[in-house]
Amino acid sequence: MTSPAQRHMMRVSAAMTAQREAAPLRHATVYEQMLVKLAADQRTLKAIYSKELKAAKKRELLPFWLPWVNGVLEQGKGAQDDILMTVMLWRLDTGDIAGALEIARYALKYGLTMPGKHRRTPPYMFTEEVALAAMRAHAAGESVDTRLLTDTLELTATADMPDEVRAKLHKITGLFLRD
Repeated sequence: MTSPAQRHMMRVSAAMTAQREAAPLRHATVYEQMLVKLAADQRTLKAIYSKELKAAKKRELLPFWLPWVNGVLEQGKGAQDDILMTVMLWRLDTGDIAGALEIARYALKYGLTMPGKHRRTPPYMFTEEVALAAMRAHAAGESVDTRLLTDTLELTATADMPDEVRAKLHKITGLFLRD
């Protein structure tokens, strides 16, 4: 047999549990809510097979995330932020090397890691993705500010990564400087 106090505690606990289950994000932090939005955006992107269409969708989604990125870069204290690191990759996928470089400086300064399934270190991934973005631009006949490429080389100069990755960035930098 339960006491009146125990019955009251059970009733209050049940009511609180029901409220949490009815509105699971009600008590979530802003960061947790943003992670839910990011996961939804990633599901949307996963349904798109074409790399060009995926890049176009990322261009469409990026403006939503810019206030978050700006807030982290201005006020951030170096805490791990999967949203920031994902936006860095999206910027590279859309050809925004300058925007990605801004995030990379912050990420490398504070030692952030890549989110989830990514195995490469941030300097390795950033260097390779900058090289690939520059190669796509070069193949399309578009220009790239070579200062962004040389800044990337300087930023990642002491980072450990496969020599081929660094060579890829040196090669595309040389091609742009030649042209």
